Amino acid sequence: MALKWRRKKKDKQSKKNQSSQDNNQSSHDLVSDDLIDNKDDSIQEVCLNNDPSIESETDNLMEDQNDSYAEAVDNEDIKKPVKKKRFKRLRERLSRTRAKLGFSFKNKTIQDEDLEELEEQLITSDMGVEMAMEIMEELSSSLKKKHIVTVDQLKEELKTFLVNQLPAGEADRKIQIQSKPHVILVVGVNGVGKTTTIGKMAARFKDDQKQVIIAAADTFRAAAIEQLSLWADRADADLIRHRENSDPAAVAFDAVQAAIARKADIVLVDTAGRLHTKTNLMEEIKKIRRSIQKKLPDAPHEILLVVDATTGQNAVSQAKQFHEALQLTGIVLTKLDGTAKGGIVFNIYNSLKIPIQYIGIGEQLEDFQIFDADDFVSAII
Repeated sequence: MALKWRRKKKDKQSKKNQSSQDNNQSSHDLVSDDLIDNKDDSIQEVCLNNDPSIESETDNLMEDQNDSYAEAVDNEDIKKPVKKKRFKRLRERLSRTRAKLGFSFKNKTIQDEDLEELEEQLITSDMGVEMAMEIMEELSSSLKKKHIVTVDQLKEELKTFLVNQLPAGEADRKIQIQSKPHVILVVGVNGVGKTTTIGKMAARFKDDQKQVIIAAADTFRAAAIEQLSLWADRADADLIRHRENSDPAAVAFDAVQAAIARKADIVLVDTAGRLHTKTNLMEEIKKIRRSIQKKLPDAPHEILLVVDATTGQNAVSQAKQFHEALQLTGIVLTKLDGTAKGGIVFNIYNSLKIPIQYIGIGEQLEDFQIFDADDFVSAII
């Protein structure tokens, strides 16, 4: 009996303990559920109240995404459509030169008369007799060594040769500034598009996030100052100007002084259009250069000559005269869309070894392009 009573008591105590444990577990579960509910409520409240810490994290995430996208913009895959559009425009605007160099050979295989016709086309495109003869010698040699028989093969051989005649360049390159301000002196005769070129250059530099100052040192022609003023407004560039007929050297000096004070990146100095054969006018440009050097001994850092491609051989003559007087650093060739004489590019470089920096192929801003040898040759062949 005693043993049975102890067993019943033990079973009863065991059930009681089990019930207590169940109650405790239930209480624990209720507490946990309350904590979870409270946590969810807190999160919801934070989100509804626009907690600054949450916003900050979101902003940082968006900034990281923007930075990643900005890096992607620099990739070739992003640039390809832009390059394609630019080349298409270049090819369209150089259609006259391409027509002049057209391979309208009647024979399926290349004949001697075809090569004679090509030589004539090269000369009339203003590549120059010397350059044309050199090209034909190279092509004749390739015909034998490489067994070239089709027009397409001849085209590729000509492209390769012409590209190798020009310095390498990239259409996306940006100006390299060693010290600020970087001074560019722009010269040329009347009517070549010098003032418009300066305005378009200013706009391009502004797109590259450069602070630009334009010096209206062509004080002898009132229209030049007004025209430059309009371009300065379009490009959001500062303009330094004096009264009509004032000293051009003084304008250039003030522009450089202002650029130093304002910590500008680039100074573009316009000069009066002048005949390259007039010694006294060439001396005036030298005076402008000396005036600039009073503030910056190593300036101007670039001297660019603007020439009109439609003038053909006369453009080469201009380049020679200006180079002898000023030691040019580059050529800007304008109005290439209005001529079949695009071969002048090779003529100028072959004669003086002065690189073509920019070309103008129309009136629009996008028609002012950095010269790229590969694109140019592909556009005219």
